[in-house]
Amino acid sequence: MLLRHIKLGLVALTALVGATSCLDKYPDSAIPEKDAMQTFADAEQHLIGIYGHLMNSALYSGYLTLLPDIQCDLAYAVEGNSNTYGDFWLWKIRPTDLLIQDVYAQLYAVIGACNFYLDRIDAVMARETSDANLETLDQYTGEVYAIRALCYSELLKCFCEAYDPATAEQQQGVVLRTKYFEKEPVRRATLYDSYKFVLDDLTRADELLDDAEDTPNNYYMSEAAVQAIRARVALYMQDWDAAIEYSSILLDDKKDTFHLASFQETATDGASTFDYMWAYDEGPEVIWRIGFTSTSYGGALGTVFLNFNRDYTYFYPDYVPAQWVLDAYEESDLRSTSYFADSESGITIGYANGLDWPLLVKYYGNRAIFIPQRIFQVSMPKPLRLAEQYLIRAEAYCRKASPDPARAQKDLEALRKTRFASGGTISLTGDWATDVKTFSEERVRELYMEGFRLQDLKRWGLGFERTPQSCTQDEGNDLKIEAGDPLFVWPIPQHELEAPGSEITPNESNK
Repeated sequence: MLLRHIKLGLVALTALVGATSCLDKYPDSAIPEKDAMQTFADAEQHLIGIYGHLMNSALYSGYLTLLPDIQCDLAYAVEGNSNTYGDFWLWKIRPTDLLIQDVYAQLYAVIGACNFYLDRIDAVMARETSDANLETLDQYTGEVYAIRALCYSELLKCFCEAYDPATAEQQQGVVLRTKYFEKEPVRRATLYDSYKFVLDDLTRADELLDDAEDTPNNYYMSEAAVQAIRARVALYMQDWDAAIEYSSILLDDKKDTFHLASFQETATDGASTFDYMWAYDEGPEVIWRIGFTSTSYGGALGTVFLNFNRDYTYFYPDYVPAQWVLDAYEESDLRSTSYFADSESGITIGYANGLDWPLLVKYYGNRAIFIPQRIFQVSMPKPLRLAEQYLIRAEAYCRKASPDPARAQKDLEALRKTRFASGGTISLTGDWATDVKTFSEERVRELYMEGFRLQDLKRWGLGFERTPQSCTQDEGNDLKIEAGDPLFVWPIPQHELEAPGSEITPNESNK
């Protein structure tokens, strides 16, 4: 059972990043638990292992990012596709689905590694005599709390209903594992308690971190990353004031540290800083990214949209952008030329069915690290970007008890100004029933295939309907999903429900 035997995940952690540690000194790369993480160096290596585990292709470099968007209305399966993620696109997701199991398992594996660190760190600090090392260990511990909070927030996003303050104490949350060495009941907490746990971890992280580590393109958790997660979680909890408070720290108080990438700003290679951000995985708005190197990296986010490495001559996409998505970009909105490319840009599709369609090239691959090695479609995930904070604050302004559409509009236009060749104005009414469409489209334009769509539709109480496109798979291309469909909440993996000692209750989607 994953939750009871999550300790097994520690065996492979340091191998993921190519680090050498005492884990390698024992048979089968394992350490007796009583001897593990004794020193400052041990703690440092364990933290490196936690970051390494976040590279797993079930998480940000794969399923956790792509499945929530492919499941919805953003892309269409092509005729003759490889059936990758096919059950998600068709809404035929089952509790025995291996992809569901992988996401669930890997999030809890990271949580288990965090719990191991937190259980051992007090003893390490008690033995440490260097003041500098003690200060660094506080920093490391803050990072671990932040990572654990982030992983729990992802579990809540995928496996739970949208948060409703009026009913959260009656809604099902997630299994909260807080200890590594102590047995805990294997049952789900309430949604209220689950979110409270995330907030408590973020508070602990904020107390231990400071802004000295705030820098764009950080591979490690920082105070800014904690504030970005806090703003996102507040939005999901409908805590509009907190969402505004924490996003404002990043947008206003830290404006000298982070700013939006822009088509009006030139990067070192002569491209715009926006294009550069996606080509080289670096940009002034990247708060936190998953660090890849030429010898240590995770999944290939771009594969299902390009499949160029089938013959290194033509492209064989499994999924192409929805027509409504392409139409959502205005002519002067340059995000479309950065995210998508067609035959006029040198894209030649290899299928014999006549498919001629813009393809997603956002994840074509890092031009400095991977493309020179002929490794395509591998890009560093960027889970926390400043652009999201503009969208969070704008939505919170519109949805609070006394809506402030003027401020919301100002935030959206500040974002759009950096994405447009000229213009970028937008109008809001102050009536959420009307403005939700504006926010839906703007979040898609900015965050396309970054993993937000399923959660957005779920928390807004919206469904969707696909309109058939040429050269796409017949089954699924006219799918209509009503608001509140059980599969907006992923099923709990079946083996977790059936494992000895499990008291986990299923979701409606399990039935």
